Amino acid sequence: MALYSTGPIDNTSILGVRQTQIVTVKVVNRDSLNPYNFVIQGFLLNGSRTMYVNEMLNLAPNQVLTRNYFADLDVFEFVFATVDEVEAEVGISVWGKQASGQLVDPHRIAAWEKYSAII
Repeated sequence: MALYSTGPIDNTSILGVRQTQIVTVKVVNRDSLNPYNFVIQGFLLNGSRTMYVNEMLNLAPNQVLTRNYFADLDVFEFVFATVDEVEAEVGISVWGKQASGQLVDPHRIAAWEKYSAII
């Protein structure tokens, strides 16, 4: 089992508006044979860690999945946990977006930038 985390993402408001209102998560299973089963969890970090997203998903071989989640919060974190013993070749990216859909560069986390730990 592997665990990936964005770490805390600071989204404090500037002049009453937070930079990010929506988080887009993209997951690609590059494995041509094995499916990829995983859990996406989103947490509000406001003095305590409160889960507000908990979704178990399955990606078929070569499938790409896009999910959008609420993120109009001061500080949040997303965690991705694999379920399978066999690790598929997978890429995960997280994108902060304004309500209009415009990307928020400081809230962009590509697959090679995230923390991972094998459990």
